[in-house]
Amino acid sequence: MIKKIAVIGTGVIGTGWIIRFLAHNKKVIAYDKNLKLKKNIIKEIKNSQAHIKKLFNKKKINLNNFEYVNSIKEAVKSADFIQENAVENYKIKTQLMNEIGKYSKPNAVICSSSSGLLPTKIYSKCKFPSRTMIGHPFNPVYLCPGVEVVPGKKTQKKFLNKANKFYKSISMNPIMVKKELPGYLADRLQEALWREALHIVNEGYASTKDLDRAIEDGPGLRWSLMGTFLTFHLAGGKEGMKHMLKQFGPALKLPWTKLKAPNLSKKLSYKIINGTRQQAKGKSVTMISNIRDEYLVNLQKLRKKYEDKIRK
Repeated sequence: MIKKIAVIGTGVIGTGWIIRFLAHNKKVIAYDKNLKLKKNIIKEIKNSQAHIKKLFNKKKINLNNFEYVNSIKEAVKSADFIQENAVENYKIKTQLMNEIGKYSKPNAVICSSSSGLLPTKIYSKCKFPSRTMIGHPFNPVYLCPGVEVVPGKKTQKKFLNKANKFYKSISMNPIMVKKELPGYLADRLQEALWREALHIVNEGYASTKDLDRAIEDGPGLRWSLMGTFLTFHLAGGKEGMKHMLKQFGPALKLPWTKLKAPNLSKKLSYKIINGTRQQAKGKSVTMISNIRDEYLVNLQKLRKKYEDKIRK
């Protein structure tokens, strides 16, 4: 059972991990070459306390479970799980992983919070690379449940399963990526939206405010419950995704965006139709639509409480 965690790098992401770990009664040993960050961690723990209490029904974080040390060796030598949070730089991460591998237990799981670098390259000089992988979270880590788990070419399944089980134990929803690719999943999707938005602003079609509202008041409301594929499944009516692809598939050939769409082959269509059918879990489009509608009503009522705080 994973009880002791080493956190290497205590910036925004590292601190977020520390708060989440402590909120789930894990013992945390942290290291950062900038020792001044220790004071900031305690401050952030106190600032997040109210939100942690509401989300995890946690009365108070036990600071006795937190220790800050001045060497990587001291941080990782007895850790069951290691979460690294250095800057997005292959050279720095590869050297750091080499050092972590030297001093950590052979069966300790080593995860990097990288946002898009390839794990095989990051861990190329790490001892026992079979226990290494990416564990990419979303900010704020202590509140967002998503974490992308990405294997390298030498990662063994037993360690992936171990990481999956551990992340679930700290109230996260691991997304087990089948194989490594630059940018992983969420950041590739975000990047596609970001690049298209830059083109639209650059060519004078809309302001940044217009584009944000286009997401906030439309797709964004639905995405927070269902994501892209299940949302489009509902757009197909009774036949779901099958009809949606038939009706809107040809639009992929239109120059709507700067991105080039793949060929909507029978194989790709099958993957999408079958995938959304599994997501629906036997529920009809009408049933899911009713759930969505109830959610949208409640979500917009909730949003009104916070909109003025941002927009005033």
